[in-house]
Amino acid sequence: MRKLIVMVPVAVMMLCAAGVQAAGNDVAKKETKKESAVKQEFRNHFKLYGFIRNYFTYDSRESVSGTANLFYYLPKDHAFAESGEDLNRQDIFGFVALTSRVGMDVSGYQVGKTHFGAKIEADFYAGLSGSTGTATMRLRQAYATIGWKDLPMSGDSKAAVTLKVGQAWHPMAADQPEVLGLNAGNPFNPFSRTPQVTMDASLGEHFVISASALWQMQYTSTGPSGASANYIKYGGFPELYAGLTFKTKSGLLMRLGADVLSIRPRLKETKTVPADPANPDSEKITKDMRKVSDRITTMSPYFYIQYKHKSSFSIKAKTVYGSAGEHMNLMSGYGVTAKYTADGEDGHYEYAPLHSSSSWMSISYGKKVQGVLFAGYYKNLGASEKLVNTNGVTSASDFWFSKNGFQNMTQMYRITPTVYYNLGKFVLGLEYEMTSVEYGDKKYNAYGLATEGLHWITNHRVQLMFKFNF
Repeated sequence: MRKLIVMVPVAVMMLCAAGVQAAGNDVAKKETKKESAVKQEFRNHFKLYGFIRNYFTYDSRESVSGTANLFYYLPKDHAFAESGEDLNRQDIFGFVALTSRVGMDVSGYQVGKTHFGAKIEADFYAGLSGSTGTATMRLRQAYATIGWKDLPMSGDSKAAVTLKVGQAWHPMAADQPEVLGLNAGNPFNPFSRTPQVTMDASLGEHFVISASALWQMQYTSTGPSGASANYIKYGGFPELYAGLTFKTKSGLLMRLGADVLSIRPRLKETKTVPADPANPDSEKITKDMRKVSDRITTMSPYFYIQYKHKSSFSIKAKTVYGSAGEHMNLMSGYGVTAKYTADGEDGHYEYAPLHSSSSWMSISYGKKVQGVLFAGYYKNLGASEKLVNTNGVTSASDFWFSKNGFQNMTQMYRITPTVYYNLGKFVLGLEYEMTSVEYGDKKYNAYGLATEGLHWITNHRVQLMFKFNF
C-alpha cells in the first residue's frame, strides 16, 4: 500500500512531464515551421544587396566637387595672388568610405493579374561640409512598382505596362557610362534622382513608350534666390518627360526623349526704398510692391544609343541639347530678357534659357580585367534672345547659372581611361580623369557668353577604388 501511495504521484508527475515535453515539441515544431516560412518568404520576395567602397583621390587643382571632393565637376579658374602665383593650383588628396551602399529589391507579389514590387536604397554620402564632419545615412531611391503583363495587342504581340511611384533616377539620367567616379559622367550626362510617377509601356519586343511627371528635391533649378525647389513649387506644374525606346535581341538600344519644365523665378516685385521717405539718406529697406506673373518654360531633348555584345563589350553614347537644365546638374541657367516695371506696367520679367550641348561616349571591354574609355564635351551656346544687364558689365545680377559651374565658362571636355580588376565580389579600380575648361573674363555679351580673355584650365585627377559587393 505504501508503495502504491508513492508510485501514484510519481506516475502523475511523469505523465505531466511527458505532456509538457509533447506540448514543447509542438511549440518548437510550430516555431520551426514559422521560421521556415519567413525564410522562404524572404527568399522568394526580398533581395538584399550593397557594397563597401573606399576611394583614394588626388587632384592637381582646386575644383568644384561634391561632398568630400568625390563627386567631381570641374576645375576652378585662376586666382592670382599679388606675387603672381595661381592660388588654385594646389595638390589635393582624399580617402573616404562614405559611398558604401545598402539596398533591397522587393518582387514577386501579385493580386490577380497585377504585379507589385519596390526598391529602397541608401548610402552614407551626406552630413559632411567639404571634407569635414561625420557621414550620415541618406535616401537614394525609394519607390514602388505596379505592373500588368501579357496585355493583348494585334496579332501575337503582347504589351506590358509598369508604373513607378517614388524617388528614382531621372529618366534622362538613368543611362550612364561605366566610369569609376561618382559623377557617372556628369556634367556631360544629366544626373538626378527625384520624386516621380513614371509609366513604361512595352509594345511588343522592340518598342517602349515612357512618360513621367517629376518633382524637384535634391537637384533643383537656380534663380534669384539661389538653387531652390520653390521655383517649381509655385510654378503649379510638375516637370514632364516623354521618351521612346527601340531595342533588339542583338544588343542594340536607342532612346529618344525630351524634358519640359515650367517654373516661376519670382512671385512678387520688390523695391529698395529709404526707411524714412522724408530722408533719402536713411537706412534702406526692401518693400514688397505687388504680385507678378513671371514664368520660364524650357525643353531639353536628348538621344541615347548603346550596343552590347555578350557581357564583355559595350559602346554607349548620349547627346543632350539643354535649355537651362541645371536641375539635372547640367552646366547652364537662364537670364532676364525684359523688365516690365515702369509706371503703369505689371512688374513682371521675361526670361530666356541659356542653351548648351552636352555629349559623351564610352567604350568598355573585358570581364576579369576590364578597360573603359570615356570622353565628354560641353559647349555653352548662350541665350537665343538678348539678355538685359549683361552687356559690358562685370556682374550679371539678372543672369543665373548652375551652382556647380561658372557663368564665364564657354566649353569643357573630359577624357577618362579606367581599368578594373574583378575577382569575384571584390573589385579594384584605377582611373585617370583629365578635365579641361575654357574660361573667359567675367564680362558677357548680350547673349550671356564670355568672349574676351579666353583661356584653358586643366585638372588631373587620379582615383583608386576598393569595393566589396554583397
